[in-house]
Amino acid sequence: MMKGSRRNFLLSALSGGVAATLPSLARAAVRKPASLIRPEELEARYAKLDEALKQPVFKRELFPAPVIIETLELLRYKDSFLCRVRSKDGAEGISISNSAQMSVLYPIFVKRMQPFFIGKDARNIESLVEEVTVYQSNYKAQGLAIWVPLATIEFAILDMFGKMANKSIGQLIGEIHNTHISVYQANGERDISAEETIEHIQRDVAISKAKAIKFKLGGRMSHPEYPAGRSEKLIPLVRKTFGDQMVISADANGSYTPAQAIPIGKLMQEYNYAFYEEPVPFDWYEETRQVADALRIPIAGGEQEPSTHNFRWLIANGALSIVQQDMFYFGGMVRCMRVARMAHVLGKQCIPHISSTGLGYLYMMHFVSAIPNSGPYHEFKEFNNDLPYTCATSTLRSDDNGVLQIPTGPGVGVEIDPAYIAKHKVVTI
Repeated sequence: MMKGSRRNFLLSALSGGVAATLPSLARAAVRKPASLIRPEELEARYAKLDEALKQPVFKRELFPAPVIIETLELLRYKDSFLCRVRSKDGAEGISISNSAQMSVLYPIFVKRMQPFFIGKDARNIESLVEEVTVYQSNYKAQGLAIWVPLATIEFAILDMFGKMANKSIGQLIGEIHNTHISVYQANGERDISAEETIEHIQRDVAISKAKAIKFKLGGRMSHPEYPAGRSEKLIPLVRKTFGDQMVISADANGSYTPAQAIPIGKLMQEYNYAFYEEPVPFDWYEETRQVADALRIPIAGGEQEPSTHNFRWLIANGALSIVQQDMFYFGGMVRCMRVARMAHVLGKQCIPHISSTGLGYLYMMHFVSAIPNSGPYHEFKEFNNDLPYTCATSTLRSDDNGVLQIPTGPGVGVEIDPAYIAKHKVVTI
């Protein structure tokens, strides 16, 4: 099980009664309404966050000699995109990209990102991540356009370093805090009845054995909900169906205004929900804080957030109790670790988001292994069954308790079939 936050959650449940503590997954960080935060207190918070941001992430000391990147290639086979990096000394790393995004973004990878890394010392990965955003004015495309290609490159570099040092990616970016992950079963459906949603969650939980679940609220990014009133019906029905022992959360994907979001949040509180994800559009920062101030339930968010500085504001001002930066959408593990560390110093949790493509969930698992403030449950979206790989240190499937073991092999910890890699051709523009 999870060593840190998972244990704290269980102790809290034992001391206060499970039903009383289910919605308190992030309550260890007592959140003060923004109106009550004194200027000097806010300044002290920012000082803590800035100090956390200064700390190195990548363990450069493990590699005393330069590791010069000789080639960095984007490879494609049908809808699959791989990145392969090789050093002048013959070390190699492979990553699997978010293919749904890379099918559109590959010209940016090839023209705007790839040339920058050739000839660079890969040990300087942290500064390279910063410098490539300025190279060819890439910062003007900040968002998925540069962060997905950058994450793809970074994952390959970390895989290379892991193989060189015989260490997992988690061991390269932090200390190992978690060796296993407890999963929550996510349901991503909208536009179906509350009863149908319940049936689908029951079906999936029977397979994953998850002890926590999450489902969708609203109509997504302020679109009208269908069927009308589905969320108000579903919130109590899920609790009634799964009982008091199930940890339940819900994700609105920015469906509401604050006036709409707050009553929904109060209904979730009534039925002991664990967290409320993205109640208003993700870039409505002040409105997110407004909702957080009006509710007791922890507010989670950050899946779409592209900016470290914006995360800094959200954390310092108490808008989020749980940060959910995405491994691909936020540009890789170095940037994601900085956000997790900011959250940690102010007593907040990190439950990173990951896209359900390629080896995305595996990258998230390695990241979670290296953070002390991970949430007690993490979303499991299954692996790409079309990708031929083997893993010697984990089944990569949840057991009867809804728990997965994080791979401990070098780098990403799996072996991809060389014949499959050979089918891919170098992408050129």
